[in-house]
Amino acid sequence: QVTLAESGGSSVEPGGSLTLACATNAFGYYIHCLAWFRQIEGKPRECLAVFDSDRKATTTDAAMGRFSVSRDRGNLTLQMNDLNPEDSGVYYCAARVNTWPKRSRRFWTSEYPHWGQGTHVTVSS
Repeated sequence: QVTLAESGGSSVEPGGSLTLACATNAFGYYIHCLAWFRQIEGKPRECLAVFDSDRKATTTDAAMGRFSVSRDRGNLTLQMNDLNPEDSGVYYCAARVNTWPKRSRRFWTSEYPHWGQGTHVTVSS
């Protein structure tokens, strides 16, 4: 059973930074691929970053160069800088283990069968 638990979401002022963490046992699988997604109200869930077994981190255009992903022991972290109100939403950690996602679809929600409950981020003054 793959477990994921996000934390670190809170309210922050525009221009501020936040670090989200995802505590997970997915790193214990030989093949694992983890990702950060976010759901902004009224928009589809979008991928921000992917981190795989080869310790390769990839951020998407949605991260706009302001976000970075890394592993800290059993946590997948998402460092978010220069936040703006459009970044407000629910941030999710997702995982796929034992098999690789298709490379062309690794940013798709459908490639990840395991999800955390999400953590809320609010950016406002």
